[in-house]
Amino acid sequence: QVQLVESGGGLVQAGGSLRLSCATSGIPLTPNGMAWYRQAPGKQRELVATISTSGTTTYADSVKGRFTISGDGAKRTVQLQMDSLKPEDTAVYYCNVYGSLLSTPWHYWGQGTQVTVSS
Repeated sequence: QVQLVESGGGLVQAGGSLRLSCATSGIPLTPNGMAWYRQAPGKQRELVATISTSGTTTYADSVKGRFTISGDGAKRTVQLQMDSLKPEDTAVYYCNVYGSLLSTPWHYWGQGTQVTVSS
C-alpha cells in the first residue's frame, strides 16, 4: 500500500533550524513532483514548497529565503530544511506526492509531523 512517512519534527526556539524528511513507498503512479504543506491550528492547510521531478522548486512567500526543499526522484524522498524559524511556522507539516492521470490530478499524503517554534 501507499506509505508516506515524515520525520524530523519537534520543538525548537525561534531562530533555530529543523530538517523534515519524507520517505515514500508503494506509489503506483509516476508523480509530477513532491511537496510540503502545513496546517496551523484553526487555519486552512497551505502549500509551503514544491519540487518537480525535473528539480524545479517553488516556495510560499512566507518561507522564501528560509526554507529549502530537496528531493531524490529515483528514491521518491523529499526533505525540507527549515532555517530561521519563527513562531508563526508552528504547524503540522505534511508530505505530499502529486501527479495527474488523463488530466485528473491525484495526491497522496503523509500523516503529518508537528513543528513547534517557541518565542
